Amino acid sequence: MAYSNKRRFIAGAVCPRCSEMDKLVVYSEDGKDFRECVACGYKDEMRFKPAQRELETRVNQTEAEKNALQVVTILPFTKAE
Repeated sequence: MAYSNKRRFIAGAVCPRCSEMDKLVVYSEDGKDFRECVACGYKDEMRFKPAQRELETRVNQTEAEKNALQVVTILPFTKAE
């Protein structure tokens, strides 16, 4: 639940049905989030995607992770006959 039970206008939002600007309100009802147009009566439930985990890169590693030792095993080279 991202919104409160109190209806709040969203500045600059455009209604997907009537294309009126500044007519959408958002609110929460029974644990679900909704948006509603006060001009045409359009209403739908807002469903948010869960946040995805950020990929590990050298840019977002901590200093401890950057400086950690990595064990490298060198395999012996054998000549194929």
